[in-house]
Amino acid sequence: MNNTKPYPLHFKPEFKERVWGGRALERFGFDVPQGAIGEGWMIADHPNGISHITNGEFAGKGLDEIRSLVGDTWFGAKGASDNGRFPLLIKLLDCNDDLSIQVHPNDHYDRLPKGELGKTEMWYVLDAKPGAKIIYGLEPGVDREALAAAIEEGRIMECLQEVSVKAGDTFYIPAGTVHALCAGVVVAEIQQNSDTTYRLYDYNRPGLDGQMRELHIEDSLNVIAYEDTGATRMSTDGAQAGQWLTLASSPYFVTDKGVVDGKWDQATNGESFVVLIVAEGTGSIDWSQGHVDAKAGDCFLIPANLGSYSLDGEMTILRSLLP
Repeated sequence: MNNTKPYPLHFKPEFKERVWGGRALERFGFDVPQGAIGEGWMIADHPNGISHITNGEFAGKGLDEIRSLVGDTWFGAKGASDNGRFPLLIKLLDCNDDLSIQVHPNDHYDRLPKGELGKTEMWYVLDAKPGAKIIYGLEPGVDREALAAAIEEGRIMECLQEVSVKAGDTFYIPAGTVHALCAGVVVAEIQQNSDTTYRLYDYNRPGLDGQMRELHIEDSLNVIAYEDTGATRMSTDGAQAGQWLTLASSPYFVTDKGVVDGKWDQATNGESFVVLIVAEGTGSIDWSQGHVDAKAGDCFLIPANLGSYSLDGEMTILRSLLP
C-alpha cells in the first residue's frame, strides 16, 4: 500500500458538452473546451467520466485509481458505494438553456442499467439571472393517469410546478422527483454516483448531433413518486460565519453551507471523507503537512484520515459527507 500521507485532493474537472450548455464555467478560471459546455464533473469516478487530481503526490491520477493506492482509510468506514466506486458525483452546471423535464430512479428500480445506482441529488444555486426559474415537482393532485394523458396530448407543462430562484437557494431532489433546471442558472450539484436520467419532455429540440433526443416515458412514469417525494428547498441568506447550516440530509449525503471569515478549525473523524466546494470567495485549506489555495469553483476531497485542518480566508463553502 502507498505510504503517502493524506492531504486535500484538488481535481481537474471533466467537461461535458450539452445542448443546453454555455460558457459560464469559464468564470471560475477553468480551461473550458470549445462548445456548449453544460457540465463540469468536478469529483467523478464513473464509467462516463473520471476527474483527475492536480496537486501533491497523486497529481495526474484519476479518482478511480486512488482507492487501490491508498486503501479504504482515506475514504472512511462509510466511503465505498454499492458498486465499488466513489459514492458521490460532484458537478457544476451551466444552464444556458432549459434542461429536459426529467426524473431519476431509486436504487431499487428493476430496469436500472447494469452497474448503475439510483440518483438522489441536490442543487445549490451559485448564480441566477433575473427572472430565472426551475421546474420542481408536479402540481398537487397529478397522478400517473393524469400525467400520462397530459404527455400524450402535448400539455405536460400544465402539470409542473415552476419556482423562481436566486443565488443561494438550495433544492433537495430525492429520486422520483420531476425536475428541470432552466435557462440562466449556474448550480453546484451533489448527487449519488449515477448517470441515469429519464426524460419526460425535451421541448421537441434536437441534440448536438441534430437528432431528436430520446425520451423515456414508460420508465419515467414508473419511477415518479406521485404523492410525496420528500423534496425540500430553502433560502440560505441567513448563513452565519463560523457555523454550518444544513442544506440537505439524505441516506446518501449530508450537505452543509459554511461562511469562512478568517481561520475556522475543522477535523475529519475517520468515518467519512469530506467534499468541499468553494461557492464564492478565496482562501486556503491548511493542515499539519501543508497548505493549498482555494477559490470559487474549486472542489476538494478531504481524506477521512486527515484529522485536523482549517479553512481560512473569506469564502462560502459547501461541505458534503456521508451520513
